[in-house]
Amino acid sequence: MTAIVRIDDEVVDVGEFIRLLKLNGQFDGLIEQLVRDKLTVRAAKKARIELTADEIQTRADQFRRIRGLHRAADMNNYLDALNVSLDEFEVFITDTLYQEKMLENVGTQPAIEEYFQLNSPKFDSIEVSHIVLDTEGSAKEMISYLSDDPDSFADMAREHSLADTRESGGVIGRVMRGQLKPDIEAKVFNAAPGDLLGPFVSADGSAYEIFAVTATYPATLDEDVTAEIRRLLREEWLLARAQEHVIEAR
Repeated sequence: MTAIVRIDDEVVDVGEFIRLLKLNGQFDGLIEQLVRDKLTVRAAKKARIELTADEIQTRADQFRRIRGLHRAADMNNYLDALNVSLDEFEVFITDTLYQEKMLENVGTQPAIEEYFQLNSPKFDSIEVSHIVLDTEGSAKEMISYLSDDPDSFADMAREHSLADTRESGGVIGRVMRGQLKPDIEAKVFNAAPGDLLGPFVSADGSAYEIFAVTATYPATLDEDVTAEIRRLLREEWLLARAQEHVIEAR
């Protein structure tokens, strides 16, 4: 195995390095990103996306300036320290440009607008607060009390809630679909401002949660939603590319 680092007489080789990445839970994430990058580059080449010599040179110059490598000798020493050749560096630069150009073609503004028109309810959001209590009985008593005095929700959260939101009066804030448990989401997103919902049992059965809907926000194609749709479109595109290949982790 190739050595990565030596500490006195102890040598850390590639095998140990990979083993540590796996045990620390970092290996799968790195492999996934590597596969995504490779698939994107392959797709770019298949789509005959072109790179000019000027684009490659400009990106290489940016790389050097960011790292303070202003002279050719500085760059050579930097690559030597990494044990990376000039050819390997150029492949890195060109692959990065391929990825960027390919992904620019996925998640275009017209595609985002079309996706939003077909799926706008997915991007509705609501504003909610909650109170978490330790027994179902106390949760039902709290709902009964709040039904008579809904304006006391924040005070009751501060006084009785077990959640870390108690100091803010139980305020969770604005949430989108997919951020709550499915059984809670189904009811909360169909509620009107002022509605009380629950109690819902926690995943481990140790607590009970009451929700109050304070505002609803129908979906709009704002900056955040645009970014999320672009991410979703690219994820769908990458999944489709992955299905075109045989991918095996070693």
